[in-house]
Amino acid sequence: MKPGHTGFTRLFKATQYSVKGLRAAWMHESAFRQECTIALILTPLAFWLGRSTVEVVLLIGVCALVLVTELLNSAVEAVVDRAGEEHHDLAGRAKDMGSAAVAIALLLVIITWGMIAWQRLA
Repeated sequence: MKPGHTGFTRLFKATQYSVKGLRAAWMHESAFRQECTIALILTPLAFWLGRSTVEVVLLIGVCALVLVTELLNSAVEAVVDRAGEEHHDLAGRAKDMGSAAVAIALLLVIITWGMIAWQRLA
């Protein structure tokens, strides 16, 4: 096991690293900023559209899933770009897979919001 901080100090440091990562994503990733903006718009709508607590959690949860996926995709891209500028098939594959993960998360938002909206409004 790697030596380091424990207890409350570890929790405090982990929180600092998380905030640093969120700031970096906000500053350097336009897709993350766009997805955050959409999530901020959709979150209040989830409380109106959802008929139950479960539906509200689903509507907000899929938006959060997009943000999580975008953060992971951005991390993969940063590591791949750090490794070198020359084209490599594995590097391209890693970036494409990260992009595909975001696309699937966005599709899940469309399906979830669409089905709940259809049920509520139709």
